[in-house]
Amino acid sequence: MTTSQTERALRFQALHKEPGIFIIPNAWDAGSARILTGLGFAAIATSSGAAAGTLGRRDGMMSREEALAHSRTIVAATDLPVSADLEKGFGDSPRTVATTVRLAAETGLVAASIEDATGDPAKPFFTFEDAVARIAAAIAEARKFPFPFMITARSENFLRGNPDLDDTIARLRAFEAAGADVLMAPGLPDLAAVAKVCKALTRPVNFMAGMPGRSFPVAELAAAGVKRISLATSLYRAAMSGLVRAAREATEEGTFGYVDKALKAAEINALMAS
Repeated sequence: MTTSQTERALRFQALHKEPGIFIIPNAWDAGSARILTGLGFAAIATSSGAAAGTLGRRDGMMSREEALAHSRTIVAATDLPVSADLEKGFGDSPRTVATTVRLAAETGLVAASIEDATGDPAKPFFTFEDAVARIAAAIAEARKFPFPFMITARSENFLRGNPDLDDTIARLRAFEAAGADVLMAPGLPDLAAVAKVCKALTRPVNFMAGMPGRSFPVAELAAAGVKRISLATSLYRAAMSGLVRAAREATEEGTFGYVDKALKAAEINALMAS
């Protein structure tokens, strides 16, 4: 836990206190982290889905050790604050969540998100009481650090088959009362729901862009009360879309028109070096 980590943590905390909305893009490897840094973003997040993709796996199929190693790589590639997607904390018990938060801080991260989904299709959500206890444990552990390690508490209702806005707000308010620094409910269906969530809370709300039909313009999200916008797997998927289109052109059409549209190596190198 170095002075550099403290400085990053204070910068990240300040972003949430300054006026206006900001975008936190999700990197998937050291190169993408360097490019996003070069493009001028103020902070970077990881994405569990994109991280799993780099290992040829689906979202949710990484171990804690693999996720932390991935986070360490991103942190080392940039001088920006980095927040990690830690899924459910890689365990069910509050004690396990707390351990995961401690280990995350030891990688150089300055923030992390914890969700209330279990990963079990038969029982997709932690009970209200268990979900709150897990967030409280994450907060208690984070408060032990000599710098402000921010915890984002996520309600996964709209992503996991329970589109109940009242329950989502109740959970977020309980997470806020437990001390969460940022609140998040991915997959909200419209701006009215986003505004209702923001109005119900007093701490910053993170909106997740990247879902077709549910990725609203920055100005409209700001008007609804959103403070931070993350991009989830969308940048990774955009990059993979370019890969698939180019490969299909080469194999199916026998042409290489994608070469003329691609960034030059010098442009990429300049972004990575900036």
